[in-house]
Amino acid sequence: MFRYIVRRILQMIPTVLGVILITFILFNVVGGSPASMTLGKHVSPQALEEFDEQRGFNKPLFAGWWTKTRALADADFRGAINPWRAVEGAEHRPGGDGALVLSPGTNAVLPLAFALRPETKYRLMLEYRQPEGATASVSFPNIGKKSLEFSATADKSRHWKKVELDFQTLEKTTAADVQLEVEEGALELRRVTLRRRMKNPFDSQLLFYFRQLARLDFGMSSSLNQPVSRLLRDGIVPSLMLTVPIFLAELLVAISIALLCAFFRDTLVDRLFVVTSVALMSINYLVWIVAGQYFMGFRWGWFPVWGFASWRYLLLPVFIGTISGLGASVRFYRTIMLDEMYKDYVRTAFAKGVSRYGVLFRHVLKNAMIPIATNIVIAIPFLYTGSLLLESFFGIPGLGYLGVNAINSSDVDVVRAIVLIGSILFVVANLMTDICYAWLDPRVKLG
Repeated sequence: MFRYIVRRILQMIPTVLGVILITFILFNVVGGSPASMTLGKHVSPQALEEFDEQRGFNKPLFAGWWTKTRALADADFRGAINPWRAVEGAEHRPGGDGALVLSPGTNAVLPLAFALRPETKYRLMLEYRQPEGATASVSFPNIGKKSLEFSATADKSRHWKKVELDFQTLEKTTAADVQLEVEEGALELRRVTLRRRMKNPFDSQLLFYFRQLARLDFGMSSSLNQPVSRLLRDGIVPSLMLTVPIFLAELLVAISIALLCAFFRDTLVDRLFVVTSVALMSINYLVWIVAGQYFMGFRWGWFPVWGFASWRYLLLPVFIGTISGLGASVRFYRTIMLDEMYKDYVRTAFAKGVSRYGVLFRHVLKNAMIPIATNIVIAIPFLYTGSLLLESFFGIPGLGYLGVNAINSSDVDVVRAIVLIGSILFVVANLMTDICYAWLDPRVKLG
């Protein structure tokens, strides 16, 4: 058994790493910019950059020497040209090549949203075109570096050319440091991008995420301005106080009713429980919540409706949670019990004179424990995440309530932490299921 557990734990390591990688991709790649989702689209680029810097989103995703900077948004002049509209001497030519034309004698300041980082290497990439004999340059007056010139030749004058200009800022920088100077002939620009060089190519968002998890640091909540680990610690107790009673009550009642159905199978009692279970499954979860709050809380005043001041505030949500999930549980456990009732060992027990009560509790229930244990153990991770609807409607400050608010406010760090921990608990629950198999059934060998 011990060797099996050790081997399964070793097998869980790549699985957990895969879960971490999937959550990273979901929240850092697929979901778009976390800064824009959290702060909104109308926030200044500098505020977005500071948000990214705080949470490591301004690094390469997996690895690389160069990363984007919000100081200058990537510009493709075949589409929109903002913020280049404010550049003096620039004329946008829509249609065709869609270039931005800088007339001769123009000294255009690059429209940086904010000053570049001091003592940092950057790369300015231009896709440009010039007539024969024309010259232009990019100067960095505050850098103390000579202007970088480039010119077109006769055979390449109508072809688009790409150039990469590397430079390093000094201790003090301004937003007007980088300038495009056109001496002779018009300069046509089709694309302009700016990249920041990393000190370490492996200093990426993924590495930043792994470092956080190694320190058990799940980030900072952008909506509540508190560490996510503290929010999870504060929310786990209310969630468990709600979900554990629901889980235990639903389990005991469902198994008891399932045994009754097996005891009185194919009778009026059995059919009545089946019809009731189907009816319970057919009623929407929200209907139970609204009806329970209106009648038992508001009209009859049996229970408080909102808050978490004492254990009395949990009575109504626990009752609703138990009743709403009872239908599906009774159908599931009834099917298991009836499946066992028609097996050979049950007929043998009846033939030996064992009472129906003894068959149910000494034989059927014992052999039905494997699928029951599977259902129980797999449900355990969901106790951690809480009940989203119950906590939201009853004002219980658990992880479900926290998760709903985090989704509504686009609080990426909170949602990512809840999803990650829930996924890891699910992996651990699978190991517990296998161990329960061997404990409940001696025929199962864990090699």
